[in-house]
Amino acid sequence: QVQPVESGGGLVQTGGSLRLSCTKSGRTSTPYGMGWFRQAAGKEREFVAGISWGGSVTSYADSVKGRFTISMDNAKDTVYLQMNRLKHEDTAVYYCAARPPGVPNWRSEESYKYWGQGTQVTISS
Repeated sequence: QVQPVESGGGLVQTGGSLRLSCTKSGRTSTPYGMGWFRQAAGKEREFVAGISWGGSVTSYADSVKGRFTISMDNAKDTVYLQMNRLKHEDTAVYYCAARPPGVPNWRSEESYKYWGQGTQVTISS
């Protein structure tokens, strides 16, 4: 079993940057891919970014493309989300999730088996 644990959320001004981290605790030999989702108040949870287990393939929501970068350090069992040029509409709880190998639809919540507890990101205007 894998337990993702997020960190790095906080309050930042519009135009600023934050880096979220997600560490996969628990022993497993399964090569899980990872993803970041977010949920703003009153809205449904949405896909933000995904990455393959080896880190060679990434995918982004159109709303964050060019501003956010997902990366993975397998030696540390950690995935990162570097968020630049933050906007007020990026305010949300950000969740990290683990995706079993071979699952094709990275943008669907149903593709992810293990979820973190979430970390709040607030962008002040």
